[in-house]
Amino acid sequence: MSRPDAASLLSPSPPPFKPHRRGRLLPSILAVLAAAAALFLLAVLRSPPTPSPNLGSLFLSLGSNNTAASHLRALTLHPHVAGTKANSLTAAYVLHAFSSLSIPSHITPYSVLLSYPVHRSLSLSAGPGRAAKSFSLTQDTYPSDPYARAAAEVTPTFFAYSASGSVSAEAVYANYGREEDFAYLSSRGVDVAGRVALARYGRIHCEDIVHNARAAGAAAALVYPDPLEYGGSAGEGSFPDSRWLPPSGVQVGSLFRGVGDPTTPMWASSEGCERVSVEDAMATDDMPGIPALPVSARDAAEIQQVLGGAEAPADWQGRDGSPVYRLGPGPAVLNLTYQGNDTMATIENVFAVIEGAEEPDRYVILGNHRDAWTFGAADPNSGTAAMIELAQRFSMLQKQGWRPRRTIIFCSWDAEEYGLTGSTEWVEENREMLSTRAVAYLNIDVSVVGPVLLPSTTPQLDELLLETIKLVQDPDNSSQTVYDSWVKANASPKIQRLGNGGSDYAAFVQHVGIPSTNLIFGEGPGYPVYHSLYDDFVWVEKFADPGFRRHVAAASIWGIMALRLADEEIIPFDYMSYTTELEAYTKVVEKETEGTTVSCSPLYNSIRALKKAATKVNSERKDIQRELSSKQLSKDSMRIRGLNDRLMQAERAFTNREGIFKQAWYKHLIYGPSEQNDWDTASYPGIADAIATARSSNTSASWKLVQHEVHRVARAVAQASAVLSGSLT
Repeated sequence: MSRPDAASLLSPSPPPFKPHRRGRLLPSILAVLAAAAALFLLAVLRSPPTPSPNLGSLFLSLGSNNTAASHLRALTLHPHVAGTKANSLTAAYVLHAFSSLSIPSHITPYSVLLSYPVHRSLSLSAGPGRAAKSFSLTQDTYPSDPYARAAAEVTPTFFAYSASGSVSAEAVYANYGREEDFAYLSSRGVDVAGRVALARYGRIHCEDIVHNARAAGAAAALVYPDPLEYGGSAGEGSFPDSRWLPPSGVQVGSLFRGVGDPTTPMWASSEGCERVSVEDAMATDDMPGIPALPVSARDAAEIQQVLGGAEAPADWQGRDGSPVYRLGPGPAVLNLTYQGNDTMATIENVFAVIEGAEEPDRYVILGNHRDAWTFGAADPNSGTAAMIELAQRFSMLQKQGWRPRRTIIFCSWDAEEYGLTGSTEWVEENREMLSTRAVAYLNIDVSVVGPVLLPSTTPQLDELLLETIKLVQDPDNSSQTVYDSWVKANASPKIQRLGNGGSDYAAFVQHVGIPSTNLIFGEGPGYPVYHSLYDDFVWVEKFADPGFRRHVAAASIWGIMALRLADEEIIPFDYMSYTTELEAYTKVVEKETEGTTVSCSPLYNSIRALKKAATKVNSERKDIQRELSSKQLSKDSMRIRGLNDRLMQAERAFTNREGIFKQAWYKHLIYGPSEQNDWDTASYPGIADAIATARSSNTSASWKLVQHEVHRVARAVAQASAVLSGSLT
């Protein structure tokens, strides 16, 4: 039987690259940078000469949508895949932007395994009486496309780390490519073995689709964006006339299911480090192992039109008015060839550091990745533009005498698209320093694709987030706050958790246990032009953020949270919400193990201890704040330092050096990725996967393993309560 999805079980919710001619790209970037710098200097000259008594209000007043827009335009003039000259120039741009604000900045490079296409081809043989069809595998530019010339520089559509090879075989339609979809095909007598699986995006990501296809025996895989999810309603049109993906749009991505550089699993890609060979890295289970290509909805429709076999069930069909989808196999025969270049390349992380005045050895870290599969206007450079706009505001505050209590670090990550590579290598290289010194990590990847805030945090940051969004004006309605619009847009407003591997917070939360957030203004789990040619400045300007006010709002939320974390004497963490959620998760475990020998008593006992410790810490915070306000206690008191250390370190206690069940790199035992879809968050991921395994085998040994996982989590929760309490046994 197929293994139940752990997330649904326990979740609360190029050819070798030819460098671009320097003369074409660098002057255009530097010209826009100069304009942005001029805007900044003008703003500084107009700013009040004396410090404001309300730092937060002053910070909010300094937002500039023109600055965000100018930086986004500059960063997206050309496509910039990781490891290419074009992306190195974006690193230079960000470095110059930080340096021009008088913030000390530097670049840290890493040599990592990246992947590029050398040759791709796809053709369709539909049987007697039908002509063979060769697919161009290209995305069309649109009328009056200002980036049409730059579009010629886009890396051909491909899946990074796809296996090289040629396959000629019948096609089979596999719906969303989930385990249950392949199980359904098997139940209908549709044999996937040796065939080409055609699957659509919409439920799981491409690496998991191809992994499942390989597990089902497929010789190759094609993945396409179905109009049901990406095309809007029939007749609605597509970009540039609407926000929807054009028929030729292709969603590219990485098929690596691991994290970081594949040649340095579990350790950093430092100079002179130990490495596994490229051949060995490509042979692991985290790699797809079969050839795979992303294709457009237009190309997929041609394949589906000549598929035979039984009619697919209703929930496998396309949008209303689409031709009927059939399961196959054949009679359509696909001829697919992919040849890739998996090679070592240099990536560049860019850092800017505002050193703290009183606690320079405590770090508030803000991060966003910079590399993109194409132009990357929404993903990720809407976040990069917001980061630079935020840094500009901090620079203005510095000119008026502000200096943070703790150190603030800006991080522009590289090669996130390949597997969170830049952030992972840096965190692995600095793990011990970060584990003792990092206060929090605040991530923005895609900052804006729509109007509604979609926040995610680790629980102790919930209250800080809510207090912050009550201060920031709704960018689309000045009569209300972001909090107001967030509540109105959600029947049950909910802050999501960070157990998944969807962005650069993963290494901070999952590998080290650092309190973290991720922010995005959007309209759901994604956006139609994601990872396609059409994620350009025009799409963002027309549909994601016409006035660039949402960029400013994103930077405002990001910045207010950073200011409070960096400046307040007592770090604004509250662990009470953790205890409420842990109790809810434990009740789910109890229900899922009903009738077995598994006992949840260890978990309930440890949660009670955590609640007691969280209550004690909150009371201690109030006492210290009262003493500070009455001048009975110095801001430099070791009592404050000790309390802050406990608040910082409690999250670390939820990690385990052995990692979670079946996924050793992920150390966090409370939140982790679903084994079925690493973009889904599973609560108690080790317990969830152990339960799924026990249900499948139903042996006493497998249920004993579930009990072991319960004890592991209980011990972690008990450790967290001990850290918060600050007492030894």
